[in-house]
Amino acid sequence: MVIKETEEFVRHELGEDATGHDWFHVDRVRRNALHICKEEQAGDPFIIEMAALLHDIPDEKLNESTEKGKQKLETFLESVSLTDSDKNHIVKIIESISYKGGRKTTLESIEAKIVQDADRLDAIGAIGIARAFAYGGKKGQPIYDPSITVRKEMSLEEYRKGKSTSIHHFYEKLLKLRDLLNTEAAKNMAAGRHQMMVLFLEQFYQEWDGQGS
Repeated sequence: MVIKETEEFVRHELGEDATGHDWFHVDRVRRNALHICKEEQAGDPFIIEMAALLHDIPDEKLNESTEKGKQKLETFLESVSLTDSDKNHIVKIIESISYKGGRKTTLESIEAKIVQDADRLDAIGAIGIARAFAYGGKKGQPIYDPSITVRKEMSLEEYRKGKSTSIHHFYEKLLKLRDLLNTEAAKNMAAGRHQMMVLFLEQFYQEWDGQGS
């Protein structure tokens, strides 16, 4: 019952999102997370599924402010039948798994590691490529500008608002994700997806230089 209520809430909140954070993204993350949970034979499947379903609800990119996002998540969790322990665990997972410019955060539970891996898997590969350009277009970023340099160390503010392009996003985040995964199951899933991005970039530069066939 709680899972069904959560699905309906997330569909209502994110169903029409055009930045790659729509219901279908959430559902893929949920399915990836439950697959990793099964493969690793670790973690509480209910907590993993709930955190996966709700992971983008408080995201500051999708809300007027960080505070409003947090309030939205807390209000929903108060409306469903959960123990305080489960609510706190779900909130802690969601608060700890975001990329945030690559700053390393300590994950305190196997459930957090699994949900983070599942979310990062959906940011790479063919779907990751599609999402990168959807998000870049929504933000008004160019596809590519060779005069812009790749940003190395970034504050959260620079990561969110600094000048970049969709192609630069591969180097600033997407190509790094494979080596930041926590579980063996996710690493196995990431191998082909990572290679897909490498091949895409090779083809992109060939076409950019007028040599692609």
